[in-house]
Amino acid sequence: MTSKPNASEQDSSQQFSEESSYGKPSIMDVFSTRPVLSIVLSLGIVLMGLRAALELPILQFPKISSSSLVITTPYIGASAEVVQGFITEPIERAASSVPGVDYVDSRTTPGVSTVTVWLNLNEDSTRALAELSSRLDQIRFELPEGAEDPSVQVVRADRPIAIFYLTVNYDEDVAGISRIEATDYLARNVVPELTAIPGVQRIGLEGSRNPAMRVWIDPIKMAAFNLAADDVSNALRANNLIATVGQSESANQRVGLLTDTSLSSVAEFEQLVVREVDGVQIRLRDVAEVELGEEEGQINSRIDKELVLYISVWPLPGANEIAIGDRLYVMIDEINTTLPQGLSITDGFDGTLYMRDALREIFITLIETVVLVGLVVLVMMGSFRAALVPLITIPISLLGAVAAMTLMGFTLNLLTVLAIVLSVGLVVDDAIVVVENVSRYMREGMSRIEAALASSRQLLAPIISMTVTLAAVYLPIGLLSGLTGALFKEFAFTLAIAVLISGIVAVTLSPIMSAYASPEGGKEGKFTLRVNAVFASLQERYGRIVESSINYKAQILCMAVFLSLLTVPFYLLSLKELAPTEDESSITVIVESSPEASLDYTTEQMDDVVSTMLELGGAKFMWQVVNPTGAFGGVDFVPLSEREEGVQDMFWKAFGELSSVDGIKAFPVLGSALPTAGNFSVELVVMSSDPYEEMMSYANQMVAAANASQKFLFASTDLKLDLPQARFVLDRERIADLGLDLANVSRQLGTLLSGNFVNRYNQDGRAYRVIPMIASGQRDNPEALLDLQIRTPSGDLIPLRAIATLRTETAPRFLSKFAQKNAFRIYGEVIPGTTKEQGLSALEDAAAQILPAHYSIDYAGESRQIRLEGNTLEGVLVIALVFVFFVLAIQFNSFRDPLVVLLGSVPLALSGAMVFAFLDFTTINIYSQVGFITLVGLIAKNGILIVEFANHMQKLGHDKLKAIRLAAQTRLRPVLMTTGATVLGHFPLVLVSGAGAEARNSIGIILVAGMLVGTAFTLLVLPSIYMVLASDHSPKELENRALRTVEGEPTAQHT
Repeated sequence: MTSKPNASEQDSSQQFSEESSYGKPSIMDVFSTRPVLSIVLSLGIVLMGLRAALELPILQFPKISSSSLVITTPYIGASAEVVQGFITEPIERAASSVPGVDYVDSRTTPGVSTVTVWLNLNEDSTRALAELSSRLDQIRFELPEGAEDPSVQVVRADRPIAIFYLTVNYDEDVAGISRIEATDYLARNVVPELTAIPGVQRIGLEGSRNPAMRVWIDPIKMAAFNLAADDVSNALRANNLIATVGQSESANQRVGLLTDTSLSSVAEFEQLVVREVDGVQIRLRDVAEVELGEEEGQINSRIDKELVLYISVWPLPGANEIAIGDRLYVMIDEINTTLPQGLSITDGFDGTLYMRDALREIFITLIETVVLVGLVVLVMMGSFRAALVPLITIPISLLGAVAAMTLMGFTLNLLTVLAIVLSVGLVVDDAIVVVENVSRYMREGMSRIEAALASSRQLLAPIISMTVTLAAVYLPIGLLSGLTGALFKEFAFTLAIAVLISGIVAVTLSPIMSAYASPEGGKEGKFTLRVNAVFASLQERYGRIVESSINYKAQILCMAVFLSLLTVPFYLLSLKELAPTEDESSITVIVESSPEASLDYTTEQMDDVVSTMLELGGAKFMWQVVNPTGAFGGVDFVPLSEREEGVQDMFWKAFGELSSVDGIKAFPVLGSALPTAGNFSVELVVMSSDPYEEMMSYANQMVAAANASQKFLFASTDLKLDLPQARFVLDRERIADLGLDLANVSRQLGTLLSGNFVNRYNQDGRAYRVIPMIASGQRDNPEALLDLQIRTPSGDLIPLRAIATLRTETAPRFLSKFAQKNAFRIYGEVIPGTTKEQGLSALEDAAAQILPAHYSIDYAGESRQIRLEGNTLEGVLVIALVFVFFVLAIQFNSFRDPLVVLLGSVPLALSGAMVFAFLDFTTINIYSQVGFITLVGLIAKNGILIVEFANHMQKLGHDKLKAIRLAAQTRLRPVLMTTGATVLGHFPLVLVSGAGAEARNSIGIILVAGMLVGTAFTLLVLPSIYMVLASDHSPKELENRALRTVEGEPTAQHT
């Protein structure tokens, strides 16, 4: 016999039946009725995430295929004009036809052509290299006979330098180890070992000198023995060669035959017979000094004021650079124990230090975020057990995102870790809504299963809507192309995946977990009851405010429109830049020497630069790579926490102190915050078909305009007509009269002066160059070179002055071309407080006023990215709004209700966040723009909660006014809780300092300010907008609409 249900059970059943009308039983009910399934699903996600975390490669930025092909072609002894016309231009034409090329530029100096082919982002460099090599083979016959074959090197465009530079110290005074001996030892023994490190692309030796057999010709002795340059070069070619004789073969055996025709020692070269005169053999030692020396280098490597060698380590794209560094230092410790006395390898420049510091700082921020989110959930829930529900969502969502990152081939980098930090404040939102809803039902008397089922059914649609809405705002970012897309694709998808997984957890695990975490029958603790009482009081007061605000809805809406429109002037007057400048604990120094300077002169002048830079607070050391015309180096500082000033502040001091250095010009430069090419903050390219001499005046005017704009700390141009040259003017008729030709004269002069090699010799199994030329002390004065002897076909020796005169002239330091046109660059460093975009705009304005109509401009370095992609994310914001609108339209089955959600929350949130950009708390950059996009999805979630519940109240028979009041009151607590979790979860980003802080500050300020202001205005303005725009969902209207639909009439729902 069954007992009759009592009144309490009937009321509970009736209430549950009423709530069940919110949603019919669904497939998701199984997770509430079979909780083990929910737990197993969540544990599966956790285990996959833990396994995937061990395999994620670590990089500074997402894997980007940003490459350039550098084509270097030496033509020793030729002038820059000759090299450009005969080598650079044919190579440029061939390179420009390679598919996937962004642009081609070139730099031609006397004796060397350098053409750089810049590929489009994510272009396959291997395929491009094959295409380029094929085209170079086709034009090789066009190159002059004396030019060397073009060599092509693939260089990462976003990182033109290696990730590690190890310092090699060699003791020449005590241990007697010279630079060439150190180079030879490292090339044979150390480089092969380091190349075997997984992930290493190549190992280089910077500032090294290869051994060379130097034949220092004495012109006076040559004249005394009646010898000419051709005699020496011909003798070297004829008597130092590799002969292939063949083999001896019989019926039973075959023996290879070898000869010793190649020379390998100084003594053998000294004994070489140059010529026999009247039965007397003239040997090489009679007319030249032979020594085992080094090739004439163009680069010196230094650490502070000491000459060193650098071992450069270049990683493969996408390799785990931190793992490479860890393995590298272990191997160096092992190698140092085997090095000969006087040779040692120490750490130098480590490009992963900033990466390590930034990752450490961001993981600290992650821990702070988790703690703060936990505290806000605990305080607002009033129960430790209830707070566990959203907190457990955090590791499940984050590890699920990590698993998805591994499957999609993503890396752990500064942006994906930032996405994980941001997601902490986002993934708890859905769980907070669920636990609050379940707790409310259980206070009303429902059992655990009933509360879990009712909450699961009631919140299924809004949670899906909120989750998809937030994930949808990131979809346009993931579909972007270019550098912005490459950088933020992994960021966007990581965030979206974490949010989607949190939504899955919210509809599977959270309902039943919330039911068991909440006390049955409202038996809550004192603290919980006190928190509930506070929220009940707030809800009551807020309900009255809502009713009052609706009475003044016209005034409120006008105020909302006015405040929303302020977004436009706030945006226009805010500072804009591609990315904020970070404190990377280093300042780069670019040095320009005098045009006629030698390598020794520039190296000596660098001492003053080193002394100046090392006086800055916290400076550790200064590394330099010096060449005759300038130098490139940098100062490494102790971490920001160990010094009083940031590099931005020391940058001013560095510029002031370096301005007083005599003999050279030194410019301090701060590194780019993004992986872009270029050395300076602003680089504008001016192109024309005019001669360089005519372009020079416009270059000077542009530099003057840049300095007058007061936007630049310094500005300069690479077009300088100050390179002294001495040209031999040949008397062609006199040359013909003597039976000579120009080729013969050029060949003899080249042997004496060019430093080109005639052939190679063997040293311990390696081939090195044999280089004859006049000793440096005998070619100091160009005028004295007119006394050099030239042999005529008749055998007579004549002085060069008999067939040539000397003319001095000036020429450009180098000839620059861009897109196959003559070009010069205007570059500079903006003053602190001025964005790079402002500096670039100043140059563009000057170009518009100064340059003739047939001149054109282009961009290089970071300036190219600013102009190509500076406003990319602003368009994404509009697309994100459209995406959100479509998602909400599907959810609400209406085009009017999504407008209520978006107009009631987004404009005012954007305006509130934009105020802080207007007040210079941050700038409009790619990070803050991502913050704005994220803000759209976050603030829309609040509107979804209120509007969806208000519609449900209408369906239950309440009028629109009472429905919005009840919805606003009921959803006040989850709205405040999710906002509190988001704001406090992101607040550490506002206060963070250290490596990578500027980027995190930008996105943190926008999110925190936008959520605070946006939530406040959403709670005040959205009810009024709902009264004006929302669809009618009353039962009568729904019944009439259904009848009209059956009769074929249009409904008002979709208008």
